[in-house]
Amino acid sequence: MNSQKNISYRAKEATNCPICGTSFYREFLLTGGGRLIAGNLTPELRRLYVPSRKFGVVIPLIYPISVCPNCYYASFGDDFNKIQENEIQKIKSETSNRKEDIHKIFGKLNFDENRHLINGTASYILALDCYQKRGVNVAPTPKKAICSLRAAWLLGDIHEKFSDVGYDKIQKFLYLKAVSYYKKVLEIMTSGSEPHDQFVQLLGPDTDKNWGFDGVIYLNSFFNYKFLDEFASTDQAKVKLLEETKRMVGKLYGLGKISKSKPSVLVNLARDLYESINKKLEEITGEKVKE
Repeated sequence: MNSQKNISYRAKEATNCPICGTSFYREFLLTGGGRLIAGNLTPELRRLYVPSRKFGVVIPLIYPISVCPNCYYASFGDDFNKIQENEIQKIKSETSNRKEDIHKIFGKLNFDENRHLINGTASYILALDCYQKRGVNVAPTPKKAICSLRAAWLLGDIHEKFSDVGYDKIQKFLYLKAVSYYKKVLEIMTSGSEPHDQFVQLLGPDTDKNWGFDGVIYLNSFFNYKFLDEFASTDQAKVKLLEETKRMVGKLYGLGKISKSKPSVLVNLARDLYESINKKLEEITGEKVKE
């Protein structure tokens, strides 16, 4: 028996694409039986997994996006058929461009195949493109943030395997996309300009745990630090951004107080980030940071 069949399964009922009418069977990850062995959590809140002896490498991230194998319309499963007529027309009109653009990155793709790293990564880039044309009713901005970040992670995995192709450049582009969307998610979660019930269960950012609003605050802070040079061109601007970020991180971990809403893992990551920001401030200013 093919081990891939033991990793995932196909839905019994077909899904009909609302864009082109193609029928296909969605693929879902099986999670029991030792398929997923959790490893470390990265500073970007990505869960790493240890390959198992029986199933090998299993990548949960590659399964959540549904993709029509014909027209490449893509979205999270719950949104796939929850689409309005004007959105259908926009997405349909861009079918050729959508397929051509993704083929330029990855070559020809077959979404009738079981998911693997390449088409799983492509699924998020396609979803990102399609959510650009979706209305506020499906809360597209947080979903674009998640799609950008997960695509960046997976492109990093691909770059490790094919380091001479240039996937790291696309990864950097998607990271910066994720940063811009995550800043907007903070505003949305405060203003309610996009319906919370359409995205709160998807904030992840990974599939193993939803870190919620605290996770959004932390990731905004982490990306401010990680991409400091892209956001600030002068030392003065860098210091200002780092000071603002430091205040945000300080509120997040509450001076080290651990609670049910702020678990120790997130508090510890926030504390590490706070200390890294202090070191960067000292490096830039040449002065000891006052706590």
